[in-house]
Amino acid sequence: MDTYDIERYLNIRSAYGPSFGPEGERLSFLMNTTGTPQIWTLEEPRSWPEQRTFYDERVTFASWSPERPELIFGKDEGGNERAQLFKLDVETGAIENLTGMPDAKHRWGGWSHDGERFAFASNRRDESVFDLYVQRRDESGADATLVYEGDGWLSLSGWSPDDSRVLVSQAYSNFDQDLYLLDLESDERELEHLTPHEGDVRYQSASWAPDGEGIYLVTDEGDADTLYLAYLDLESGELETVADGDGWNVDGIALDDETGRFVYSRNVEGYTDLTVGEFDETDPTAFETFPEPDLPGGISGGVSFDPDAERFALSTTGDAVNTNVFVVDIETGAAERWTDAPTAGIPRESFDESELVHVESFDGLEVPGFLTLPDAREANETPVIVDIHGGPESQRRPSFSSVKQYFLDRGYGYFEPNVRGSSGYGADYAALDDVEKRMDSVADVEACVTWLQEHSAVDPDRIVAKGGSYGGFMVLAALTEYPDLWAAGIDIVGIANFVTFLENTGDWRRELREAEYGSLENDREFLERISPTNNIERIEAPLFVLHGENDPRVPVGEAEQIAEKAAEQGVSVRKLIFDDEGHGFSKLENRIEAYTEIATFLDKHV
Repeated sequence: MDTYDIERYLNIRSAYGPSFGPEGERLSFLMNTTGTPQIWTLEEPRSWPEQRTFYDERVTFASWSPERPELIFGKDEGGNERAQLFKLDVETGAIENLTGMPDAKHRWGGWSHDGERFAFASNRRDESVFDLYVQRRDESGADATLVYEGDGWLSLSGWSPDDSRVLVSQAYSNFDQDLYLLDLESDERELEHLTPHEGDVRYQSASWAPDGEGIYLVTDEGDADTLYLAYLDLESGELETVADGDGWNVDGIALDDETGRFVYSRNVEGYTDLTVGEFDETDPTAFETFPEPDLPGGISGGVSFDPDAERFALSTTGDAVNTNVFVVDIETGAAERWTDAPTAGIPRESFDESELVHVESFDGLEVPGFLTLPDAREANETPVIVDIHGGPESQRRPSFSSVKQYFLDRGYGYFEPNVRGSSGYGADYAALDDVEKRMDSVADVEACVTWLQEHSAVDPDRIVAKGGSYGGFMVLAALTEYPDLWAAGIDIVGIANFVTFLENTGDWRRELREAEYGSLENDREFLERISPTNNIERIEAPLFVLHGENDPRVPVGEAEQIAEKAAEQGVSVRKLIFDDEGHGFSKLENRIEAYTEIATFLDKHV
């Protein structure tokens, strides 16, 4: 079978983020054909798409006006995550910067139903907090109306059906949020608290009911371990269960607030299970269901309804299925692929699929993971890359990765563990690595490597640790805690020292991150003790450190200090810093350089 270089694999495209135009005849989506995600539109399935934006920088989202042929989209500069909002006139191609404040972040809050206004959250007043703004579609950024001054991490969850109120979410951590109402027609402009609670409770994916008298959301209120779909009555404050996840998280709900038609998803062992239905007009917790769509790949999301809610668009992906946009007929479940994101001439049948496995850790905990092995392999001769996700409250799911397929093509196996602390397996599982239990998740990695070493296909002496962001910390911690296990380590935009990370991360993120890792005020000694830079004398394996100069989440100083300290110990270290990237690599030429160098590094050491 032919093998292909990394440039070929990184030219495999993804189409995602669909949004229906106001007439329902046009569909926008994001696709990375030019090397960074840009806006494209289609008027019928598999037709030739029209490119609408032409930036070197990534477009992060695009949302059609409900009434006019125009889109609002987000774009930052150099990966700095200070997204600005732009308006694209689809008829003329004219683009206008609506916010014009490049030092501030702007987080999209949705169009009003009449298409005259839009809402957003921004930290333009104070970098450490987010305020709420409403702006007319024909105004510039300086004209935006400050409707509420925030004191934390605020975001918007949509306009009420009559456009008089907006839903507001405040996050204290990934596992603790509150919901509020803001009456835009009131002179006081005070938040009405909808979800008073004690302890950590999640209130997520909030959507207005069609009559404006209630909210649908997913929550774990009542000490539930997993998220369930619920209805919150605004007058009584009563919360009623609509659908239990049956032991798995209900990830979220997309709801058309005119018809009551909806799509909600469950995350079952990392795979998507969709329910399509329509709520009863008289009983908000009752609904009828429609046939489940037959979609390839196993992972779907990003639902957008057409104007009449007769169809919805979403993106779908899988281990061996690159991401494309499908349109589903609600009543029949018939699904049709609208986009044709190419695979760079690499046969789709050559992509390898993963196997879901479970590994027993040091304390008997079952750790799930996805193992993918190349087709051509000899007994006990396959090197394996252990790729550890970030977050830490994230989850590795069996979605398409061109990088993974490239290394499989080169003869590597790929193992993606969801160690304790991962999301998707319940709140209890996610809390098993909090603060003083942080290193238990690193011990899970050690258990996974021990399990791999006993696998009949694996070469036990050629196992590589790879990870990005918090996963980069996991790589460094695994290399320092269990130095004998590893042939090499690859740290991408990783945390090397929790104290310097928390001191230097963006002001708007510090409180959220301290809720997970521990605080500088109360846990400094512990954070110092577990930081890889302070255990660097134990590292033995060759190390490759990659980072973006503009990273607002994990400052580039984390890469500088770990590379310097490892080199002082005599470790073979390679460092690569991109001056036009942030938290990860979004530009094609940088991705090609990064993974070419990673492949060369592994060829040398593994």
